[in-house]
Amino acid sequence: MPSQKSKNPIVAANYLFKAISLASKPGIKAFVFIPLLINILVFVLALWAGIHYFSVFMDDMLDFSGLWNWVAAILEFIKPLLWLVFFAAYLIIVFYGFSILANIIAAPFNSLLAEATEKYLNGKPISSEGGVMSMLKDVPSTIWVEIKKLFYFLIRALPLLVLFLIPITAPIAPILWFLFSAWMMSLQYMDYPMGNHRIDFSEQRQKQKQRRMFSLGYGSVVLGATMLPIINFVIIPIAVIAATQIWVEQYQEE
Repeated sequence: MPSQKSKNPIVAANYLFKAISLASKPGIKAFVFIPLLINILVFVLALWAGIHYFSVFMDDMLDFSGLWNWVAAILEFIKPLLWLVFFAAYLIIVFYGFSILANIIAAPFNSLLAEATEKYLNGKPISSEGGVMSMLKDVPSTIWVEIKKLFYFLIRALPLLVLFLIPITAPIAPILWFLFSAWMMSLQYMDYPMGNHRIDFSEQRQKQKQRRMFSLGYGSVVLGATMLPIINFVIIPIAVIAATQIWVEQYQEE
């Protein structure tokens, strides 16, 4: 499906919305289910574990403070507030940690989804070695790439977080953090179609740097979608489909 190459971030962002209709197409929808299921299971297990252990912690605190009735009374009074703080912290942790973990677990299936999407768009498979057996063979390397992306993120995220603590840089820190997070989203999901073509992570970054604004446009809309309740459940397979369509129409002939 050749298409005029673009560097427009709005064109890039629009791919996410076009991917929604592609998700239900024959040959694609079957591969959407597994990443979606993994997403939901990771979220539910993380929520259950968080509620369980925080509840145990609160009960232990109340039992311990029972030696001092006035402390127990204060804790009992602010208990709803503490639960509110817990859920706020949980949402922050989930936002940054849940999608990373879900992507690591679902990475091999995301590669299959990207392969199925490209086959639908081009009308032919990537190679004669594609499919489940190829996916199983590539599981170690696929997970290793996910770990490399995680290290790439951490090495750059930690200095950025320091900017929030410096008064002179604190006002621009949220903007820089958003741009960096959008860049990471583009790197994360474009890896699946590019990785299927044996393009290594460093070369992927170089390709996307040549159209940085385009990549930021795509990454920004994916990032925004991950912040929305319910939507963040389905964003992983939709983002993979969108990235694959971007690959086919914007990068494949380069």
